[in-house]
Amino acid sequence: MLFNPELCRNESEVESKLIVQYLLPQLGYTPDTWHQEVAVGSIRLDFLAFAVQVVPLVLDANSPLSVVMEAKHPKQNLNHHVPRLRHYLTSLNVGYGLLTNGREIRIYEKVNSDVKLVFQCAGKEVEAKLEDIKDLIGRDSLKNRQLKKKLEIQVLNREQERQLPMKTIAIYHHKGGVGKTTVAVNLAAALSNQGKRVLLIDLDAQANTTFATGLIKFQFEEDDDLKERNVFHLLDAGGENNLLISDVVRKSNGFNQPEVDVIPSHITLIERQPKLAMYGASRTRLAKKLELVKDIYDVVIIDTPPSLDLYASASLTAADYLIIPSDLKPFSNQGLVSVKNFIKTEINENRENMGKQAIRIMGVLPSKISNNNQYIKYTFPKHRSVIPERYQLPLMDNMITERTALSHCINKTLVVGNLEIPDPKSIFEFARYESSASQAAFEFESLGLEVVRKMELN
Repeated sequence: MLFNPELCRNESEVESKLIVQYLLPQLGYTPDTWHQEVAVGSIRLDFLAFAVQVVPLVLDANSPLSVVMEAKHPKQNLNHHVPRLRHYLTSLNVGYGLLTNGREIRIYEKVNSDVKLVFQCAGKEVEAKLEDIKDLIGRDSLKNRQLKKKLEIQVLNREQERQLPMKTIAIYHHKGGVGKTTVAVNLAAALSNQGKRVLLIDLDAQANTTFATGLIKFQFEEDDDLKERNVFHLLDAGGENNLLISDVVRKSNGFNQPEVDVIPSHITLIERQPKLAMYGASRTRLAKKLELVKDIYDVVIIDTPPSLDLYASASLTAADYLIIPSDLKPFSNQGLVSVKNFIKTEINENRENMGKQAIRIMGVLPSKISNNNQYIKYTFPKHRSVIPERYQLPLMDNMITERTALSHCINKTLVVGNLEIPDPKSIFEFARYESSASQAAFEFESLGLEVVRKMELN
């Protein structure tokens, strides 16, 4: 049977004529080894084919090597769909992804938390290139690769397990209102969902992260159980207040499944800062105490104040990486100059005195970005280009758009008797029962994968 790409006039015909009628049979897949319109959480796959029959359908580390096939309209640019395919492969532990619009066929391979292009041809060349495609994603090839994978796993299991070093990320910008807390708490949830052991530290006196993770459910001041054990006591010097992380850490309360560990903040940080400022060691004490838990956590995320004060200094001195959330508006961009100067004149000097490398700027993360199509198409690319061109700062690959679900999930409440109790949720928990949150959850899943990739945590 021959394939003619000219007969594919829409996405449905690419699915039926190229994938169902031509590719799947030619690659050796029988009806019991491939599935169409597969739903996995918020993910919807066009096709999923396995090396062997899988009943029931399960995707995990022990699943047979598999291939996702995604069909697009012939007029669509495949470059626009690569990030979503990468998300599918890395989130579902799928080995290969075929992306096609009928006019072009591409195959991507999952490599840790990223993908690489391993094959590309025009649709009219598919017969001539069929053997190359079979070598990559044919059913027999995947079977052989699955056997090799099992043998490699057996060898790895015999080797001594290597402990990857803990990585610490500060979420910081001199400008307020750019979504720092939203990024901090939902990135923590995304990494926890990936199986990482996460510690989330709130070093902002506003205590928004503490609230967002469900630790402020009391209604009256006398019920406040955070006042005497919070992040201040990790920075304080001497005496009974000189506590360790194990003395202060809490589990988030109904925020996410799995929950994350949290070092809470408190409004009293504001009045207590002058005491800490008397001692230069206050700026390095958090970094030193984190060293004591480096075997307990994979990732530490610090939500910082929008300032150039001692708390910001302590946060950045303790961090290995910096993510700078920004709405890319003029005041936010002008604040980037202060961020760079702060790092240059104070932070890296503190780190050098501790024998630590300079902090690594992972990137400016576009956040609270309008999802208006005209803005995204015409204005947003110009706003993005300003960051590397004018401010010489790297950009994150992902972005976080402004969505009501992100505020609704934090401000969710629970009625108990006559009281309305705060019951904040991560965007992932919120998306379990609120479909409008699925796109925001997807954006944070993608951000989590990017962060893991850039920190080489796999």
